[in-house]
Amino acid sequence: MGLSRTSQVVAVTRSDLSRPCSGGGDPDAQRRLCAGMDVPPSNWLRPALAARTRFFDDQVLAAISAGIAQIVVVGAGYDDRGLRFRTPGVRFYEIDQPSTQVDKVRRLQAIGFPAEDLVLAAADFFYDDLDRVLARCGHDARRATLFICEGVLVYLEQKIIVSVLASLRGRSCPDSTLAASLATHSPDVASDDVVAAANARRRSGGSEPWRTILPADVHLELLECTGWHVDLAVDAAELHEGVTQGRSLLVTASSGRRHSAHSQDVGRRGRDPS
Repeated sequence: MGLSRTSQVVAVTRSDLSRPCSGGGDPDAQRRLCAGMDVPPSNWLRPALAARTRFFDDQVLAAISAGIAQIVVVGAGYDDRGLRFRTPGVRFYEIDQPSTQVDKVRRLQAIGFPAEDLVLAAADFFYDDLDRVLARCGHDARRATLFICEGVLVYLEQKIIVSVLASLRGRSCPDSTLAASLATHSPDVASDDVVAAANARRRSGGSEPWRTILPADVHLELLECTGWHVDLAVDAAELHEGVTQGRSLLVTASSGRRHSAHSQDVGRRGRDPS
């Protein structure tokens, strides 16, 4: 499989956003990682990406502040958070397809980023056992982890999503957290029709098709059935002007016992994700 054009468009578009940075991080990391990419930024993607980026940046900063020392980014692409939020004692693990990881290693070497705090592992989510992949690359299942699934689950079939989420749950201790973006649609239309229409509109709909868009309640049930207890669900439209309501749900979920406030938090709109 060749390099993902979608991953590059996301990175180039994100490189122009205003974002926070840790004290030891590189505020220019995304632009530097994108150097030489022959893709234009996406104007239509920018509002949704800005909302997503804000949400997941906040989750990373909150995890670091809480003393979580392991951050796993599933389907990382050219994510820059391991550079932007570099913090002593915190290790980032990035999982993506082999061709992307080879190219990212080359780019990290070109900008002189030291490798000790950023671990890149190759995996094909359709075939590889994510539990084994993480174990091989040094992830410690006994320590608290923030698992990030940003913009990746929509590309996977439901049975693969279940496998990925269950593998992450299996490697999580009670203080671990999952942060994920879920592609959603109105419950009064068929999911197969929504997916087909969405891919027909996308330039990369044939080469990198979306596979799973579901009603919000169905998506949340999918997380629950893999052992993740949803603590917060925010519509991306509440985080940035220009995002269509009901298209993207941003969630956090815990691996420990269900919180008593669960039924009040899930579905709450406009709550600050930090």
